[in-house]
Amino acid sequence: MTDLETGRAAATLSRPFTVRGLTSRNRIAMAPMTRQFSPDGVPGRDVADYYTRRAAGGVGLIITEGTYIGHDSAGTSDRVPRFHGEDAFAGWADVVDSVHGAGGTIVPQLWHVGVTRTEGAPPVADAEPVGPSGVSLTGEPKGRAMTQKDLDDVIAAFADAAAAAERLGFDGVELHGAHGYLIDQFLWAGSNRRTDAYGGDLVARTRFAAEIVAACRAAVSDSFPLFFRMSQWKMNAYEAKLVQTPAELDALLTPLAEAGVDVFHASTRRYWLPEFDDSDLNLAGWVKKISGRPTVTVGSVGLDGDFFSAFAGNGSGVTGVDQLLGRMERDEFDLVAVGRALIADPEWAAKTLHGRTGDITPFDAEMLKTLS
Repeated sequence: MTDLETGRAAATLSRPFTVRGLTSRNRIAMAPMTRQFSPDGVPGRDVADYYTRRAAGGVGLIITEGTYIGHDSAGTSDRVPRFHGEDAFAGWADVVDSVHGAGGTIVPQLWHVGVTRTEGAPPVADAEPVGPSGVSLTGEPKGRAMTQKDLDDVIAAFADAAAAAERLGFDGVELHGAHGYLIDQFLWAGSNRRTDAYGGDLVARTRFAAEIVAACRAAVSDSFPLFFRMSQWKMNAYEAKLVQTPAELDALLTPLAEAGVDVFHASTRRYWLPEFDDSDLNLAGWVKKISGRPTVTVGSVGLDGDFFSAFAGNGSGVTGVDQLLGRMERDEFDLVAVGRALIADPEWAAKTLHGRTGDITPFDAEMLKTLS
């Protein structure tokens, strides 16, 4: 990286970012990535060290891996961390203190897997998968459609988790509304076949998500920001689309913004791809343009292969961030979330900001087998 490129990276990415009471020292976030190193759902000292190394390595905002809310059907593994129970909260309190000590800010991602839950799996083996309509993401019968009581219970569990996050000293929360999990199952026509007030047209399908956002907003203080992660694609339905046009995106975003979303985290596989015809704006760019809210972009930042290559056991080489810087200089989005590049190299942020990109460690799929 030349001196000019180093100065450009520092000027663009080193700017502080503030939303409500959260101020990140720079524009680099750690993307949420499920690691499954929390036995019985309790994050231990190794998890605290894992996140702290990234904060010490220059990341401004840590978004934790998805963490299960307090609902029996929320999870599908006993090695994914919980966000309920005093043992899990004690672990998270240690994570928060450690990350803050390294100069970072941190928000937990609150998660319910919905109908993608594996029947009979822990942490609650006899919990039935639930979703909007009792069908899987591929349209086959699975689990059961949620009753009004189910909806109310899940909404309350998200709100309880948000309140707990503030109590534990987190700097905000992120609601996982992407990738075909529960909230997204309501947003997507492919999985939401309800005929009541929570199904039908696009605006009706946002009702459940908006009620969760509003309940969380009511459960926390005005200084506590709410992030909302969204995506077009779903696990096992990679070409799925919530919306086909900017007008449809407006219809989706407006109820969520009005309910209290402060920042939208727009998940894509490759951040540089345009979302709609006749514009080079990516999804985060369109979301910011339409909603007026700050956005986070994500998708193969700093790497030459997307995460599907990691699933196949393949590594990815290091790439530059010139295109990313250009988009940020045009104010297309506000934060950039970095995933596998930060698994590979905890100091990716500092190296990128200070012109040491030649020293960045490339990603190898073997790195997923350990927490380092």
